[in-house]
Amino acid sequence: MTNFLIGRQQIFNRKLEIYAYEILFRGHEYDLAQESQATQATNQIVTDTILELGINQLVESHRAFINFTGQNILEKTPLSLPKERIVIELLEDIKVDLRIINNIKELKQLGYTLALDDFVLTDEWRPLLEYVDIIKLDVLQMSEQETLDIIKQLKHYPVKLLAEKVESHQQYEQLLELGCDYFQGFFLSKPNIVEGRRLGINQTAAIRLLAAVNNPNVEFLELTQIISQDVTLSFKLLHYINSAFFAIPRRIESIRHAVSYLGLNEIKRWCNILTFASLSNKPKALLQTALIRAKMCELLARHLSEEPEHYFLIGILSSLDSILDLPIDEALGQLPLTADVAIAILEKNGLGGEILQFVLGFEQWLPQAIHFKALTPAMINTAYLESIDWANQIMNNIE
Repeated sequence: MTNFLIGRQQIFNRKLEIYAYEILFRGHEYDLAQESQATQATNQIVTDTILELGINQLVESHRAFINFTGQNILEKTPLSLPKERIVIELLEDIKVDLRIINNIKELKQLGYTLALDDFVLTDEWRPLLEYVDIIKLDVLQMSEQETLDIIKQLKHYPVKLLAEKVESHQQYEQLLELGCDYFQGFFLSKPNIVEGRRLGINQTAAIRLLAAVNNPNVEFLELTQIISQDVTLSFKLLHYINSAFFAIPRRIESIRHAVSYLGLNEIKRWCNILTFASLSNKPKALLQTALIRAKMCELLARHLSEEPEHYFLIGILSSLDSILDLPIDEALGQLPLTADVAIAILEKNGLGGEILQFVLGFEQWLPQAIHFKALTPAMINTAYLESIDWANQIMNNIE
Protein backbone atom coordinates (compact mmCIF):
# COMPACT_ATOMS: atom_id res chain seq x y z
CA MET A 1 0.00 0.00 0.00
CA THR A 2 2.88 2.37 -0.63
CA ASN A 3 1.84 3.72 -4.04
CA PHE A 4 -1.70 4.92 -3.53
CA LEU A 5 -4.09 6.53 -1.09
CA ILE A 6 -7.39 5.13 0.09
CA GLY A 7 -10.39 7.00 1.41
CA ARG A 8 -13.94 6.33 2.48
CA GLN A 9 -17.15 8.33 2.76
CA GLN A 10 -20.16 7.49 4.87
CA ILE A 11 -23.52 6.55 3.37
CA PHE A 12 -26.41 7.08 5.78
CA ASN A 13 -29.90 5.62 6.07
CA ARG A 14 -33.03 7.65 6.75
CA LYS A 15 -32.25 7.74 10.49
CA LEU A 16 -28.76 9.12 9.79
CA GLU A 17 -27.19 5.85 10.87
CA ILE A 18 -24.24 4.59 8.86
CA TYR A 19 -25.45 2.10 6.25
CA ALA A 20 -22.22 1.72 4.30
CA TYR A 21 -19.01 3.43 3.19
CA GLU A 22 -17.99 4.22 -0.34
CA ILE A 23 -14.35 3.25 -0.85
CA LEU A 24 -12.50 5.93 -2.79
CA PHE A 25 -9.24 5.59 -4.68
CA ARG A 26 -7.23 8.71 -3.93
CA GLY A 27 -3.94 8.28 -5.73
CA HIS A 28 -2.55 10.37 -8.57
CA GLU A 29 -0.90 7.66 -10.64
CA TYR A 30 -4.10 6.54 -12.36
CA ASP A 31 -6.21 8.72 -14.62
CA LEU A 32 -9.71 7.70 -13.59
CA ALA A 33 -11.15 9.32 -16.72
CA GLN A 34 -9.60 6.48 -18.75
CA GLU A 35 -11.42 3.18 -18.36
CA SER A 36 -8.31 1.02 -18.44
CA GLN A 37 -6.66 3.03 -15.65
CA ALA A 38 -9.89 3.28 -13.65
CA THR A 39 -10.09 -0.52 -13.90
CA GLN A 40 -6.55 -0.80 -12.52
CA ALA A 41 -7.48 1.56 -9.68
CA THR A 42 -10.41 -0.69 -8.74
CA ASN A 43 -8.18 -3.76 -8.91
CA GLN A 44 -5.71 -1.95 -6.63
CA ILE A 45 -8.44 -1.26 -4.09
CA VAL A 46 -9.66 -4.85 -4.21
CA THR A 47 -6.27 -6.48 -3.79
CA ASP A 48 -4.48 -4.10 -1.45
CA THR A 49 -7.20 -2.74 0.81
CA ILE A 50 -10.03 -5.25 0.76
CA LEU A 51 -8.22 -8.58 0.54
CA GLU A 52 -4.91 -7.77 2.28
CA LEU A 53 -5.87 -5.06 4.75
CA GLY A 54 -9.24 -6.60 5.54
CA ILE A 55 -12.64 -5.15 4.87
CA ASN A 56 -13.54 -5.07 8.58
CA GLN A 57 -10.76 -2.62 9.41
CA LEU A 58 -11.81 -0.29 6.63
CA VAL A 59 -15.61 -0.29 6.99
CA GLU A 60 -16.17 -2.12 10.30
CA SER A 61 -19.38 -4.17 10.10
CA HIS A 62 -20.86 -2.08 7.30
CA ARG A 63 -20.97 -2.65 3.56
CA ALA A 64 -18.41 -1.23 1.15
CA PHE A 65 -19.52 0.50 -2.06
CA ILE A 66 -16.83 -0.08 -4.68
CA ASN A 67 -16.73 1.52 -8.13
CA PHE A 68 -16.48 -0.98 -10.98
CA THR A 69 -15.86 -0.18 -14.63
CA GLY A 70 -17.33 -2.08 -17.57
CA GLN A 71 -14.01 -3.88 -17.92
CA ASN A 72 -14.17 -4.93 -14.26
CA ILE A 73 -17.65 -6.36 -14.85
CA LEU A 74 -16.57 -8.27 -17.95
CA GLU A 75 -13.54 -9.62 -16.07
CA LYS A 76 -15.86 -10.58 -13.18
CA THR A 77 -13.67 -8.82 -10.63
CA PRO A 78 -16.49 -8.59 -8.02
CA LEU A 79 -16.53 -12.39 -7.69
CA SER A 80 -13.33 -12.18 -5.61
CA LEU A 81 -15.22 -10.26 -2.93
CA PRO A 82 -17.81 -11.40 -0.35
CA LYS A 83 -21.31 -10.63 -1.62
CA GLU A 84 -22.59 -9.93 1.90
CA ARG A 85 -20.09 -7.10 2.42
CA ILE A 86 -19.93 -5.12 -0.80
CA VAL A 87 -22.15 -3.12 -3.12
CA ILE A 88 -21.10 -3.21 -6.76
CA GLU A 89 -21.30 0.39 -7.94
CA LEU A 90 -21.60 0.51 -11.73
CA LEU A 91 -20.02 3.67 -13.10
CA GLU A 92 -22.06 5.98 -15.26
CA ASP A 93 -19.73 5.71 -18.28
CA ILE A 94 -20.20 1.95 -18.70
CA LYS A 95 -21.25 1.12 -22.25
CA VAL A 96 -24.24 -1.14 -21.81
CA ASP A 97 -24.39 -4.04 -24.24
CA LEU A 98 -25.56 -7.66 -24.10
CA ARG A 99 -22.32 -8.87 -22.48
CA ILE A 100 -22.59 -6.28 -19.69
CA ILE A 101 -26.27 -7.11 -19.14
CA ASN A 102 -25.57 -10.86 -18.94
CA ASN A 103 -22.73 -10.39 -16.45
CA ILE A 104 -24.82 -8.08 -14.28
CA LYS A 105 -27.67 -10.59 -14.39
CA GLU A 106 -25.25 -13.30 -13.23
CA LEU A 107 -24.01 -11.14 -10.33
CA LYS A 108 -27.59 -10.48 -9.30
CA GLN A 109 -28.45 -14.19 -9.39
CA LEU A 110 -25.41 -14.91 -7.21
CA GLY A 111 -26.77 -12.55 -4.56
CA TYR A 112 -24.65 -9.43 -5.06
CA THR A 113 -26.10 -5.98 -4.38
CA LEU A 114 -25.79 -3.61 -7.34
CA ALA A 115 -25.98 0.17 -7.57
CA LEU A 116 -25.98 2.56 -10.54
CA ASP A 117 -23.83 5.66 -10.11
CA ASP A 118 -24.87 9.18 -11.25
CA PHE A 119 -27.99 7.73 -12.82
CA VAL A 120 -29.89 9.36 -15.68
CA LEU A 121 -33.01 7.60 -16.93
CA THR A 122 -32.20 6.79 -20.57
CA ASP A 123 -33.10 3.92 -22.87
CA GLU A 124 -29.53 2.61 -22.53
CA TRP A 125 -29.91 2.09 -18.77
CA ARG A 126 -33.49 0.77 -18.67
CA PRO A 127 -32.47 -2.89 -19.23
CA LEU A 128 -30.46 -2.79 -15.99
CA LEU A 129 -33.28 -1.54 -13.79
CA GLU A 130 -34.66 -5.02 -13.15
CA TYR A 131 -31.30 -6.16 -11.76
CA VAL A 132 -30.05 -3.22 -9.68
CA ASP A 133 -30.94 -2.60 -6.05
CA ILE A 134 -29.82 0.99 -5.52
CA ILE A 135 -29.76 4.04 -7.79
CA LYS A 136 -27.49 6.96 -6.94
CA LEU A 137 -28.69 10.44 -7.85
CA ASP A 138 -26.18 13.28 -8.13
CA VAL A 139 -28.38 16.00 -6.65
CA LEU A 140 -25.62 18.59 -7.08
CA GLN A 141 -25.86 18.25 -10.86
CA MET A 142 -29.66 18.40 -11.03
CA SER A 143 -32.16 21.12 -10.31
CA GLU A 144 -34.84 20.52 -7.68
CA GLN A 145 -37.40 19.91 -10.41
CA GLU A 146 -35.15 17.46 -12.27
CA THR A 147 -34.53 15.58 -9.02
CA LEU A 148 -38.25 15.46 -8.28
CA ASP A 149 -39.07 14.24 -11.81
CA ILE A 150 -36.56 11.39 -11.79
CA ILE A 151 -37.61 10.28 -8.30
CA LYS A 152 -41.22 10.10 -9.49
CA GLN A 153 -40.22 8.01 -12.51
CA LEU A 154 -38.12 5.61 -10.45
CA LYS A 155 -40.94 4.97 -7.99
CA HIS A 156 -42.28 2.49 -10.54
CA TYR A 157 -39.18 0.31 -10.09
CA PRO A 158 -38.24 -1.85 -7.05
CA VAL A 159 -35.09 0.14 -6.26
CA LYS A 160 -33.76 2.13 -3.33
CA LEU A 161 -32.68 5.73 -4.00
CA LEU A 162 -29.38 7.12 -2.77
CA ALA A 163 -28.92 10.90 -2.92
CA GLU A 164 -25.24 11.75 -3.25
CA LYS A 165 -23.43 15.09 -2.88
CA VAL A 166 -25.95 16.27 -0.31
CA GLU A 167 -24.44 19.53 0.91
CA SER A 168 -26.74 20.70 3.71
CA HIS A 169 -29.04 19.39 6.42
CA GLN A 170 -31.93 21.26 4.80
CA GLN A 171 -31.27 19.48 1.52
CA TYR A 172 -31.20 16.15 3.36
CA GLU A 173 -34.60 16.88 4.90
CA GLN A 174 -36.08 17.77 1.50
CA LEU A 175 -34.76 14.58 -0.09
CA LEU A 176 -35.96 12.56 2.89
CA GLU A 177 -39.46 13.92 2.33
CA LEU A 178 -39.23 13.07 -1.38
CA GLY A 179 -38.59 9.43 -0.50
CA CYS A 180 -34.84 8.92 -0.81
CA ASP A 181 -33.58 5.97 1.22
CA TYR A 182 -29.85 6.70 1.58
CA PHE A 183 -27.73 9.84 1.70
CA GLN A 184 -24.11 10.67 0.97
CA GLY A 185 -22.23 13.96 1.12
CA PHE A 186 -20.66 16.48 3.47
CA PHE A 187 -23.91 17.70 5.03
CA LEU A 188 -23.15 16.11 8.42
CA SER A 189 -19.95 18.10 8.79
CA LYS A 190 -21.77 21.41 8.41
CA PRO A 191 -23.64 22.82 11.42
CA ASN A 192 -27.36 23.42 11.34
CA ILE A 193 -27.26 26.83 13.02
CA VAL A 194 -30.05 27.57 15.50
CA GLU A 195 -30.19 31.24 16.41
CA GLY A 196 -30.27 32.02 20.12
CA ARG A 197 -29.64 28.41 21.10
CA ARG A 198 -29.00 27.91 24.83
CA LEU A 199 -26.80 25.19 26.26
CA GLY A 200 -28.49 22.63 28.48
CA ILE A 201 -27.26 21.80 31.97
CA ASN A 202 -25.16 18.84 30.82
CA GLN A 203 -23.71 20.88 27.99
CA THR A 204 -22.85 23.70 30.37
CA ALA A 205 -20.83 21.28 32.51
CA ALA A 206 -19.23 19.85 29.39
CA ILE A 207 -18.20 23.30 28.16
CA ARG A 208 -16.69 24.08 31.57
CA LEU A 209 -14.70 20.85 31.42
CA LEU A 210 -13.57 21.47 27.85
CA ALA A 211 -12.41 24.95 28.82
CA ALA A 212 -10.59 23.68 31.90
CA VAL A 213 -8.66 20.83 30.26
CA ASN A 214 -7.40 23.17 27.56
CA ASN A 215 -6.24 25.80 30.05
CA PRO A 216 -2.44 25.49 30.30
CA ASN A 217 -2.61 26.37 34.02
CA VAL A 218 -5.29 23.85 34.96
CA GLU A 219 -4.70 21.78 38.11
CA PHE A 220 -5.81 18.27 39.08
CA LEU A 221 -8.15 19.54 41.77
CA GLU A 222 -10.07 21.82 39.38
CA LEU A 223 -10.66 18.97 36.91
CA THR A 224 -11.78 16.67 39.70
CA GLN A 225 -14.28 19.22 41.00
CA ILE A 226 -15.82 19.99 37.60
CA ILE A 227 -16.26 16.33 36.68
CA SER A 228 -17.53 15.36 40.11
CA GLN A 229 -20.27 18.00 39.95
CA ASP A 230 -21.92 16.29 36.95
CA VAL A 231 -23.17 12.73 37.36
CA THR A 232 -23.19 11.96 33.64
CA LEU A 233 -19.63 13.14 33.05
CA SER A 234 -18.42 11.33 36.16
CA PHE A 235 -20.00 8.06 35.07
CA LYS A 236 -18.71 8.29 31.50
CA LEU A 237 -15.19 9.16 32.57
CA LEU A 238 -14.92 6.38 35.14
CA HIS A 239 -16.57 3.85 32.85
CA TYR A 240 -14.19 4.77 30.06
CA ILE A 241 -11.02 4.72 32.13
CA ASN A 242 -12.01 1.43 33.74
CA SER A 243 -12.37 -0.17 30.31
CA ALA A 244 -9.84 -2.60 28.94
CA PHE A 245 -8.66 0.07 26.49
CA PHE A 246 -6.19 1.41 29.06
CA ALA A 247 -4.97 -1.98 30.33
CA ILE A 248 -4.37 -0.59 33.82
CA PRO A 249 -3.43 -3.05 36.61
CA ARG A 250 -6.41 -2.24 38.84
CA ARG A 251 -9.73 -0.49 38.50
CA ILE A 252 -10.04 3.24 38.99
CA GLU A 253 -11.91 4.09 42.18
CA SER A 254 -12.47 7.83 41.86
CA ILE A 255 -12.02 10.85 39.62
CA ARG A 256 -9.02 11.96 41.70
CA HIS A 257 -7.51 8.50 41.32
CA ALA A 258 -8.09 8.61 37.55
CA VAL A 259 -6.46 12.00 37.10
CA SER A 260 -3.44 11.22 39.26
CA TYR A 261 -2.92 7.76 37.75
CA LEU A 262 -3.03 8.72 34.07
CA GLY A 263 -1.35 12.10 34.30
CA LEU A 264 -2.53 15.48 33.11
CA ASN A 265 -1.72 15.12 29.39
CA GLU A 266 -3.56 11.82 29.05
CA ILE A 267 -6.50 13.12 31.07
CA LYS A 268 -6.70 16.18 28.80
CA ARG A 269 -6.96 13.98 25.73
CA TRP A 270 -9.70 11.73 27.07
CA CYS A 271 -11.62 14.60 28.63
CA ASN A 272 -11.67 16.26 25.22
CA ILE A 273 -13.10 13.12 23.65
CA LEU A 274 -15.62 12.38 26.37
CA THR A 275 -16.73 15.99 26.51
CA PHE A 276 -17.35 15.98 22.77
CA ALA A 277 -19.48 12.88 23.17
CA SER A 278 -21.48 14.58 25.92
CA LEU A 279 -21.97 17.84 24.07
CA SER A 280 -24.22 16.62 21.32
CA ASN A 281 -26.97 14.24 20.38
CA LYS A 282 -25.76 14.35 16.80
CA PRO A 283 -25.32 11.09 14.84
CA LYS A 284 -22.48 8.83 15.91
CA ALA A 285 -20.79 9.35 12.55
CA LEU A 286 -20.16 13.03 13.29
CA LEU A 287 -18.13 12.29 16.43
CA GLN A 288 -16.35 9.47 14.61
CA THR A 289 -15.30 11.86 11.84
CA ALA A 290 -14.03 14.36 14.43
CA LEU A 291 -11.94 11.66 16.13
CA ILE A 292 -10.45 10.41 12.87
CA ARG A 293 -9.57 13.97 11.88
CA ALA A 294 -7.91 14.68 15.25
CA LYS A 295 -5.93 11.44 15.31
CA MET A 296 -4.74 11.91 11.74
CA CYS A 297 -3.52 15.44 12.61
CA GLU A 298 -1.63 13.93 15.55
CA LEU A 299 -0.03 11.12 13.55
CA LEU A 300 1.07 13.39 10.71
CA ALA A 301 2.55 15.79 13.26
CA ARG A 302 4.63 12.91 14.63
CA HIS A 303 6.07 12.34 11.13
CA LEU A 304 7.05 16.02 11.08
CA SER A 305 8.63 15.75 14.56
CA GLU A 306 6.05 18.13 16.06
CA GLU A 307 4.23 17.92 19.41
CA PRO A 308 1.40 15.44 18.67
CA GLU A 309 -1.00 16.49 21.46
CA HIS A 310 -1.08 20.05 20.15
CA TYR A 311 -2.19 18.93 16.69
CA PHE A 312 -4.71 16.45 18.09
CA LEU A 313 -6.35 19.39 19.86
CA ILE A 314 -6.44 21.45 16.65
CA GLY A 315 -8.03 18.56 14.78
CA ILE A 316 -10.75 17.79 17.30
CA LEU A 317 -11.67 21.42 18.01
CA SER A 318 -12.06 22.07 14.28
CA SER A 319 -15.31 20.05 14.51
CA LEU A 320 -16.70 22.03 17.44
CA ASP A 321 -19.09 24.07 15.28
CA SER A 322 -20.87 20.96 14.05
CA ILE A 323 -21.02 19.46 17.53
CA LEU A 324 -22.46 22.58 19.18
CA ASP A 325 -24.47 24.01 16.26
CA LEU A 326 -22.58 27.27 16.64
CA PRO A 327 -20.32 29.26 14.30
CA ILE A 328 -16.77 28.03 14.80
CA ASP A 329 -15.44 31.40 16.01
CA GLU A 330 -18.22 31.63 18.62
CA ALA A 331 -17.61 28.03 19.75
CA LEU A 332 -13.85 28.57 20.09
CA GLY A 333 -14.44 31.87 21.89
CA GLN A 334 -15.72 29.92 24.91
CA LEU A 335 -12.33 28.25 25.40
CA PRO A 336 -9.02 29.65 26.74
CA LEU A 337 -7.01 28.65 23.67
CA THR A 338 -3.56 29.83 22.69
CA ALA A 339 -3.49 32.10 19.65
CA ASP A 340 -1.82 29.57 17.36
CA VAL A 341 -4.61 27.00 17.94
CA ALA A 342 -7.35 29.48 17.10
CA ILE A 343 -5.47 30.80 14.06
CA ALA A 344 -4.84 27.27 12.79
CA ILE A 345 -8.55 26.43 12.96
CA LEU A 346 -10.05 29.75 11.85
CA GLU A 347 -7.49 30.91 9.30
CA LYS A 348 -5.62 27.69 8.45
CA ASN A 349 -2.35 29.52 9.13
CA GLY A 350 0.85 28.21 10.64
CA LEU A 351 2.00 24.61 10.54
CA GLY A 352 -1.07 23.56 12.53
CA GLY A 353 -3.29 25.23 9.94
CA GLU A 354 -1.39 23.56 7.11
CA ILE A 355 -1.77 20.10 8.64
CA LEU A 356 -5.46 20.69 9.36
CA GLN A 357 -6.03 21.94 5.81
CA PHE A 358 -4.24 18.86 4.51
CA VAL A 359 -6.39 16.49 6.58
CA LEU A 360 -9.59 18.32 5.60
CA GLY A 361 -8.55 18.11 1.95
CA PHE A 362 -7.97 14.38 2.27
CA GLU A 363 -11.25 13.93 4.15
CA GLN A 364 -13.28 15.67 1.44
CA TRP A 365 -10.95 14.74 -1.43
CA LEU A 366 -9.95 18.19 -2.57
CA PRO A 367 -6.82 17.40 -4.63
CA GLN A 368 -5.60 21.00 -4.62
CA ALA A 369 -5.32 20.87 -0.80
CA ILE A 370 -3.49 17.54 -0.62
CA HIS A 371 0.13 18.58 -0.98
CA PHE A 372 2.70 18.08 1.75
CA LYS A 373 6.17 17.34 0.44
CA ALA A 374 7.43 15.86 3.69
CA LEU A 375 4.69 13.19 3.74
CA THR A 376 4.75 10.15 1.49
CA PRO A 377 1.62 8.28 0.34
CA ALA A 378 2.63 5.43 2.66
CA MET A 379 2.74 7.77 5.67
CA ILE A 380 -0.63 9.30 4.78
CA ASN A 381 -2.32 5.98 4.11
CA THR A 382 -1.01 4.40 7.31
CA ALA A 383 -2.03 7.44 9.37
CA TYR A 384 -5.54 7.38 7.91
CA LEU A 385 -6.09 3.67 8.51
CA GLU A 386 -4.63 3.85 12.03
CA SER A 387 -6.92 6.80 12.75
CA ILE A 388 -9.97 4.82 11.65
CA ASP A 389 -9.00 1.86 13.81
CA TRP A 390 -8.29 4.08 16.83
CA ALA A 391 -11.58 5.99 16.44
CA ASN A 392 -13.50 2.71 16.29
CA GLN A 393 -11.96 1.59 19.58
CA ILE A 394 -12.78 4.94 21.16
CA MET A 395 -16.41 4.83 20.00
CA ASN A 396 -16.82 1.32 21.37
CA ASN A 397 -15.70 2.50 24.79
CA ILE A 398 -17.70 5.69 25.21
CA GLU A 399 -21.14 4.40 24.25
